[in-house]
Amino acid sequence: MLDKASVTADRLAERSKNVPQGVLTAHPLVIDRAEGAHVWDIEGRDYLDFVGGIGVHNIGHNHPRVVAAVTAQLGKISHAAFQVAAYEPYLDLAARLNTLVGKGEDYKSVFFTTGAEAVENAVKIARAHTNRPGIVAFRGAFHGRTLLASTLTGFAAPYKQNFGPFAGEIYHSAYPNELHGITVEKALAALQTLFDTEVTPDRVAAIIIEPVQGDGGFLPAPAAFMQALREITQKHGIVLICDEIQTGFGRTGKMFGFEHSGIQPDLITTAKSLAGGLPLSGVVGRAAIMDAPKPGGLGGTYGGNALACAAALAVLDAFEHDGLLERAVALGERMAAGLSALVAKYDFVAEARGQGFMQAIEITGANNSPDPDRAQRVIDAARAGGLLIIKCGIHRNVVRFLAPIVVSDADLDRALSILDAALAAA
Repeated sequence: MLDKASVTADRLAERSKNVPQGVLTAHPLVIDRAEGAHVWDIEGRDYLDFVGGIGVHNIGHNHPRVVAAVTAQLGKISHAAFQVAAYEPYLDLAARLNTLVGKGEDYKSVFFTTGAEAVENAVKIARAHTNRPGIVAFRGAFHGRTLLASTLTGFAAPYKQNFGPFAGEIYHSAYPNELHGITVEKALAALQTLFDTEVTPDRVAAIIIEPVQGDGGFLPAPAAFMQALREITQKHGIVLICDEIQTGFGRTGKMFGFEHSGIQPDLITTAKSLAGGLPLSGVVGRAAIMDAPKPGGLGGTYGGNALACAAALAVLDAFEHDGLLERAVALGERMAAGLSALVAKYDFVAEARGQGFMQAIEITGANNSPDPDRAQRVIDAARAGGLLIIKCGIHRNVVRFLAPIVVSDADLDRALSILDAALAAA
C-alpha cells in the first residue's frame, strides 16, 4: 500500500504529464480542503495559507456566509447569461457596489469573469467615452494575461515572453519606488516626458494604476502621486482607472485602495476577493462614462454568473456586519510590527512595506541588488515549517503576504515565527 507522500508524488507526476509547464505552481502540494486561513493537503498536513488564492480569499476559505448564499442560489438558478434575461443577484450587486464606490455620485456596474476581462472592458469603456486610443500604465504593473492586459503589464518576464506582437497605443511610465530612488517628483517628471515625447495628453483615453502594485512588488502609490494623477487626468479629460483587483475588499484596511489617497476615480476594476472564491469581476464607474459603449458592446456569456453574484453579496454582508475592515487594520498593524522586527534582525531584508494587511518584504544582496534565489529559499523553508507564501516583484525578490483577514492573532504570530525561522535558514 502506498503512503500518502507517494500519492502526492504520483499526483504531481500526473500534473506534469497532463498540464503544460507554462502553468507554474508555486508549491509542490495537492490541496484537499480548506477553511478560514488554513488548507490541508492530501497527506493531511495543515498549512497556514498566507496566499489566499493570490488575494482571492480576503474573508477566508469557505466562509459560512458565502457557502450558504451559493447553496441557496444553486437551488434557484445557476446561470442564465445576463444578456438574455436579468436576474436579481446581478442587479442587487450592481446597486451595492455603485453605492460603495460612487459615494453618492451616479455610478454603474458591469460584471465579467476574470480580472483581465475587467481591465480590457475598462479600456474599451474609456476609449468609447473619449474617442481616443492611448492608454498609460506603469512599469511594474500587473493587469492580467490576455493580449491587451499583458501589454498593459509593466514587466517582461514571465508574462510577455514571445507572445507578441502586442496591442498598440499602450505606453508605460515610471512608478514611485523610494527604495530604488524613484520619488514622486521623478515619477511625475517621467509622465510629463512621456507626454512630451511619445503621446500627447489629448490622445490618451485613460491612465490605469494599481493603488498598491501587486505582482510588481507590493508598492503603495503615495497619496501625493495619486492626487497628482487625478489633477492631470481631470485637466486633460483623461479617464482615471484604479485597478482594485488585488487591493479591493478590505485588503488595505479600507474597502478600496483608492480611498487612502482621498481621490475619486472614474472607473475601478475589481475581481479576486469580490466573490469569496468564485470567478467574478467587474467594472464600476461614473454613469456617463459607463454608458459610452452602445448596446451590445459589453458582456460575456458567464459575466456576472448568478452563483458568483450571490457569493459577492455574501462577501459584502460580511464586511457590513462582521467588522472586517477594523480587523484588517488591526492585523496590518500587528504584521507590520512583526515584519519591521525582521528587517532589523536580517540585513538582507531591505524593507518591509505595504498598506493595511497587504504586506511584503524585499530580499536583497550586495549594494541593494535583488536576490530572488534567497527569496525562493525563504519561501521553501516557510513551507517546510507549515506556512504558504509566494513571491512578487519584477525581479521576484519580494515575499508577499495575502493572509485572510479572518486569521487569528495566534495564527499570525505563528506565521511570523515560521517566517523568522525561514529567514534564518535562508
